Amino acid sequence: MQTYAAGSRPVARLAAFFELCKPRVNSLIVFTAMIGMWLAAPDMAQPGRFLFASIGIALVAGAAAAINCLVERTSDALMARTRARGTASGSISAIETLTLATLIGGVGLWLLHAWVNDLTMWLTLATFFGYAVIYTVVLKPMTPMNIVIGGAAGAMPPVLGWAAMTDAVGVEAFSLFLIVFLWTPPHFWSLACYRREEFARASLPMLPVTHGLEFTCRHILLYTALLTVATLLPLWIGLSAWWYLAVAAVLNAGFLACAIRLCRSYSDDLARKTFRYSIMYLTVLFAALIVDRLLRF
Repeated sequence: MQTYAAGSRPVARLAAFFELCKPRVNSLIVFTAMIGMWLAAPDMAQPGRFLFASIGIALVAGAAAAINCLVERTSDALMARTRARGTASGSISAIETLTLATLIGGVGLWLLHAWVNDLTMWLTLATFFGYAVIYTVVLKPMTPMNIVIGGAAGAMPPVLGWAAMTDAVGVEAFSLFLIVFLWTPPHFWSLACYRREEFARASLPMLPVTHGLEFTCRHILLYTALLTVATLLPLWIGLSAWWYLAVAAVLNAGFLACAIRLCRSYSDDLARKTFRYSIMYLTVLFAALIVDRLLRF
């Protein structure tokens, strides 16, 4: 038994470092970047570029997440969903976290420079600073609208994917950016609603803490309505067709129904369901863009 425990410690430590990179969050980031790449180059004539861009973006996103965990280690220790992180529990030091972020971030940027293109590398670096510095250090502890302003960094992955395959950024990439940008507030605010006591304990000015549940739910409905309009952009600019529109209509109806229910009769359970629905919503919506393209390709 002791031999097993001793042997498991390195594995557990590696897992703790891996968790600092927020793999569940970053899997959605890389997924939307891949969709951007696929939409930009549906023939997949450059599979190597697709692979290296995906790995590079994933590594830099992981580095940004590690910096986020480091900066927020004190507040993370006060919240149930984050107190197990190595930076919050003290099992991973600041030096170790910085080393991890520097190594994987540096390798990611090098891969983008050497095997993709410099535009993607610089856009990815700007996204890193947008999330790790502007959002985490400046906006999050300062304003309840942090997720609206800081959401621009989280909405960049499809743009990075598009730039990786085309070495340019056009209106198609902007339409994908706008969808994720408008999706982020209702997604995060639904989480913040049922976690509001933890955010208050950590002294983070999230909208449900500073303005209350009713105000927040109205804003969730507002941004969901704006998101519904934004999902029409791919159709208007010719990036998608009617199959995508049908899927988007069903998904939007479900999201709007969740938002309306939150406004009418809020409950933590409903907010939790809305948060989970939002993750499924974005995943299926972007997958629908690919299926739609494949049906027409």
